[in-house]
Amino acid sequence: MEQIMNRQSVSRAYRSSGRKSMKRRDSVGLEDAIPAKDSQLSDLVDANHILFDQGVLDAFGHVSVRADEDSEIFFLSRNLAPVLVSEDDIQIFSLDAETDDLRPPYLERFIHAEIYRSRPDVMSVIHSHSPAVVPFSVSDAPLRPVMHMAGFLPMETPVFEMRQVAGPASDLLVRDRRAGAALAEILGSGSFALMRGHGSVAVGESLKTAVYRAIYAELNARAQADAMRLGSYTCLTRGEGEATVSTMASQIERAWGTWRMQARTRHQGLS
Repeated sequence: MEQIMNRQSVSRAYRSSGRKSMKRRDSVGLEDAIPAKDSQLSDLVDANHILFDQGVLDAFGHVSVRADEDSEIFFLSRNLAPVLVSEDDIQIFSLDAETDDLRPPYLERFIHAEIYRSRPDVMSVIHSHSPAVVPFSVSDAPLRPVMHMAGFLPMETPVFEMRQVAGPASDLLVRDRRAGAALAEILGSGSFALMRGHGSVAVGESLKTAVYRAIYAELNARAQADAMRLGSYTCLTRGEGEATVSTMASQIERAWGTWRMQARTRHQGLS
């Protein structure tokens, strides 16, 4: 029978793990902070459903959140379509991308692990293949912020090239720590990066912020592509981008509530 790691078994697996990487923080018992952890898991499930509902994730892609109680672990669903994720599907990982959960994990969990390792400020990571964003990963036209809701985007969004890591014949998947670390390096201190011919990563200082950025990066890409078809276009200045990020930080909860309601209404009973 498939092993189901509920909230209690997740905690037990973390505390009793024989792996050094999972034991080095075993002074923190996750069950000692169940309300906070439960809230994180519930929000992570909602994030999966929201990103599917908004067309950022489909059958593929994934979203994770770093544990509030321990910065060296993170939560991520088992290998499952995002719209089907429930709390019982959430696995716990070390920053070595290891878990004691026996169910198959996502192949590209190293994206999350290595970004968390290199960016202590990041609390959530999203990897998607959203359709309007992908063309900018293979085009000479850089993805730029053209709308005030996407001021978090760089003036020219960096592009991760897997060929520089794995050569000319890989499947483009981030399958190990080396590739994950190379992607984290391209992301740098930013909040969004493209992956050539593959997709993107969005990060945030909270789960809700990362979700907001993944959705508005997709909407910005659509708007920019439409503007390019009309002719020349104007993007935000660096100062405008910084100002909009500051303004929108207090408004993300408003968007989250709307998206969560829509996702729960449209996909009720699927997970």
